[in-house]
Amino acid sequence: MNGPVPRQPPARRGRDRRAHILPAHPGARHAHGRHTAAVIGGGIAGLAAATALAERGVKVTLYEREPYLGGRAGGWPTRLRDGSPVTMSRGFHAFFRQYYNLRGLLRRTDPALANLTELPDYPLLHADGPRDSFRHVPRTPPWSALGFVALSPSFRSADLRAVDPVAALPLLDVRVPDVYHRLDDVSAHDLLEAIGFPEQARHLAFEVFSRSFFADPRQLSAAEMALMFHIYFLGSAEGLLFDVPRSPYPAALWDPLAAYLEGHGTDIRTGCPVENVAPARDGGFEVAGDGEERRYDAVVLALDTTGLRSLAARSERLADSAWRERMACLRPAPPFLVTRLWLDRPVAPDRPGFLGTSGFGDLDNISVLNLWEDEAARWAARTGGSVVELHAYAVDPAAPRTAQEQQLLHQLHRVYPETRAAKVVDVRHEWREDCPLFSIGGYADRPTVRTADPRLVVAGDAVRTDLPVALMERAATTGFLAANALLKRWGLRGQTLWTVPNRGRTAVLRKAAAWAGHRAV
Repeated sequence: MNGPVPRQPPARRGRDRRAHILPAHPGARHAHGRHTAAVIGGGIAGLAAATALAERGVKVTLYEREPYLGGRAGGWPTRLRDGSPVTMSRGFHAFFRQYYNLRGLLRRTDPALANLTELPDYPLLHADGPRDSFRHVPRTPPWSALGFVALSPSFRSADLRAVDPVAALPLLDVRVPDVYHRLDDVSAHDLLEAIGFPEQARHLAFEVFSRSFFADPRQLSAAEMALMFHIYFLGSAEGLLFDVPRSPYPAALWDPLAAYLEGHGTDIRTGCPVENVAPARDGGFEVAGDGEERRYDAVVLALDTTGLRSLAARSERLADSAWRERMACLRPAPPFLVTRLWLDRPVAPDRPGFLGTSGFGDLDNISVLNLWEDEAARWAARTGGSVVELHAYAVDPAAPRTAQEQQLLHQLHRVYPETRAAKVVDVRHEWREDCPLFSIGGYADRPTVRTADPRLVVAGDAVRTDLPVALMERAATTGFLAANALLKRWGLRGQTLWTVPNRGRTAVLRKAAAWAGHRAV
């Protein structure tokens, strides 16, 4: 790209005055040579890496096997039986205020984040009756935790007397990577058992935190769950309310970012899987994709767990044998189901845009898209109907899929009885099995951003990093970290990053947590 170099939007931390900044490493603002990089994977991690590289003048080619960008937060066109063109996706995503680096990526094309809108509440419903809400809970710890307990019907005084405060103290001072050294060999289920977490409140830990990782709590590392508590509740003052895109993901997020990248000279190749990556004789890499081989100075692997394992197996000379052996051990989380229903009538007017559920079979949440997404709202206004989405995480792989789809609809009728009389105008079922599994004791074998070859870096939500980030924010952060590793090698300035605090909020609680840790040892 010729002409003046556009300034990056300033890094922002949100409302939390204790958020942590990672300043950009110094260097030239724009490349004087013609460094080239292949970014393999067009999800959030790949888009973040491509953006940081392209803004510094690196010639980037972005490979994506799907015909759309955004990865698990992407979307594609489809047509309903009534003739309506709509956008389908892999389901609901919450854009939390703690996602500093993801939001920074989106600010490239939407500085005020006008394409996101706030959902006013995050209600949680248990089949036994309790209904919790975060709307009136204070956002700053420890008042957030105390306020939630005081307001929640899931925490009864008799249950609270059974809680072991000593066992719970380590949750009050979570640091990365220390939390993995302490808790990675314990399951999320066993940690809550040791704490004596109230039975009626278990769904708060399992559905809100554990099952966000698409895994059963008995299979999930307690370190990941503890980190989630820290990021969203005990360590951050941003709270648990979140934003959602006003439009389908492509229109709101990725189409504008694709245009931005192309304006910086990026060659975006969607529908183009990469078959092989091999070291070149001159020190770069040969990337085979789209029926041709092209040489690059560096490569960013920004693939999902299955894709990374598969590409590493096909690329026999990539990095070193120890790295390839670790990639061969990667496993995805159990399958999940997203069912989207176009109904011929509205849901009750008091239904929230998003509802977390527990105790309703495999149903984990319900979204009413026409309450916040413009495309769904237009369809609902034109037809008098509604657009409802159901999620089931960590489904038993042996369960018959058709039966699972029918069971989700049955559970919707239990939670929202007015939908029993509704006619299904059309339906889409999306079954996927490509989310990372954060298994017990698996931290040490997860990929890191850097590999044995400094020209080869890795990014994604499965990537291990010494920062308190998770889910979409881990994807964006590791994408920027991967780009920073290459930019530093080339003498170019890096990307400034923010995270939630990497420690407990108060000195007293940190000392208590340290005492509990020594006592456990």
